[in-house]
Amino acid sequence: MSATATSTVSSATILPFVEAAARGQRDTRPLRLITCGSVDDGKSTLIGRLLWDTKAVKEDQAATLARDSGKQNDLGLPDFALLLDGLQAEREQGITIDVAYRYFATDRRSFIVADTPGHEQYTRNMATGASTADLAVLLADARAGILEQTRRHATIAALMGIKQFVLAVNKVDLVNYDKAIFEKISHEFREFALALGVRQITAIPMSALKGENVVTAATSAMPWYDGPTLIETLELATARSGQTGGFRLPVQRVSRPGESFRGYQGTVAGGSIKPGDSVVVLPAGTVANVKQIVTFDLVRNAAVSGDAITLVLDRNVDVSRGDLIVSIEGQPMTGKAFDAQIVALQPGGIEPGKRYWLKTGSRRQRVSVEPWSQLELKTGAWAAHAGALAMNAIGKVRLSFEEQAVFDTYEQNRTTGAFILIDPDTLNTVAGGMITARRGELGGLYRGDADGQRVVLSLPADLAEQLMASDLFASRRDETEIRRMTAHEATELFANAGSDI
Repeated sequence: MSATATSTVSSATILPFVEAAARGQRDTRPLRLITCGSVDDGKSTLIGRLLWDTKAVKEDQAATLARDSGKQNDLGLPDFALLLDGLQAEREQGITIDVAYRYFATDRRSFIVADTPGHEQYTRNMATGASTADLAVLLADARAGILEQTRRHATIAALMGIKQFVLAVNKVDLVNYDKAIFEKISHEFREFALALGVRQITAIPMSALKGENVVTAATSAMPWYDGPTLIETLELATARSGQTGGFRLPVQRVSRPGESFRGYQGTVAGGSIKPGDSVVVLPAGTVANVKQIVTFDLVRNAAVSGDAITLVLDRNVDVSRGDLIVSIEGQPMTGKAFDAQIVALQPGGIEPGKRYWLKTGSRRQRVSVEPWSQLELKTGAWAAHAGALAMNAIGKVRLSFEEQAVFDTYEQNRTTGAFILIDPDTLNTVAGGMITARRGELGGLYRGDADGQRVVLSLPADLAEQLMASDLFASRRDETEIRRMTAHEATELFANAGSDI
């Protein structure tokens, strides 16, 4: 770097985005992204400007935009937000209410962008947009900095499994392109994001209305910034792969066009499958082999995540809508109790102990919810909380089912690890959530000898493995006996132990 550039501020990237395609080559995988943040931070304007500068706005759309903008602003520019805000209520109030999806492309790759609302009462719409995104563009008004709604949206995006963030410090022209303000906001958000476990953060100072650092670098207005523009950052971002983990097919429909054909239809939610592979039907646990993979126009020799298929098995098995067909290796978790994180989406919130309908894919089950922790947005810390979760609250809960449930963790599979909660009285969707772990269906301890010097403790396997990996356990490994058993065997063990359990 030259001596004249020593005072420049970089993009504040903690870890650089991994370049998905070789430089100069087009990435065929579209990147899904969302814009989020607080009210009036310029989300719709930013995406409208991005569409405009990447030539994604057609002539008739440009003419309509010019007409609808009415009196243009002092810069003589149209109201770019109108490219996203299409509802009458949005245009009348100058706000974003519903999620708007738009498509655009550069020479390097294509993009699907979701513009989400900033108002607190529309948080559920923001969560919907985040559920399918690979990257979040989080806006912050340079005059206001990081607000509570900014933190809420960042937290929801992180809970939804988004690992790549762009902090767009917008409207820097209104603070005279002050370098210190940009650095202060970037540092504050970086500290908060690190507490959420987010490591890939690129901070970019910009003016969405003027198009500075959106597609075109603003070297004259911000000579102190030498980082990438927004479009350069998006071109180098990584699209999340759906190929990790085992095969998953949530059954949407059983197809019986005739007595000689029985197929199970759905969209592959993870992994891959080919004829001859062994699969398990859950929750029943029935094992079969794949005989044929059929689509609407041909018979295929393989299917991967995202494919809509009809799966034909080599034997007649009892499969119903809502069942999950999975690979025999790498199976999901089954049980009647799970830990989860949820976002309350309705004014009534989530009531402890109330029975809700839990829906994931095509399966619906009765569940009771017990909150035990709530996120404090101002500090980023989880605080013990046993009461109701109010609207927009983010909480950790225990889910208890009346019958066997089947899940992956959300980190492993965003389809089979996500769910919504439905109020059985109003049929409103009251929460969205992500599975974090399976809870042990059995817990307890008893003293295993007459003088009480030994204790038998029953723990879930994952917790036991963490305990065995600790330094304390390793130092006394020779004094312990490890016995792995099923929940049924452990139940019998405790039942025979008498009243000391």
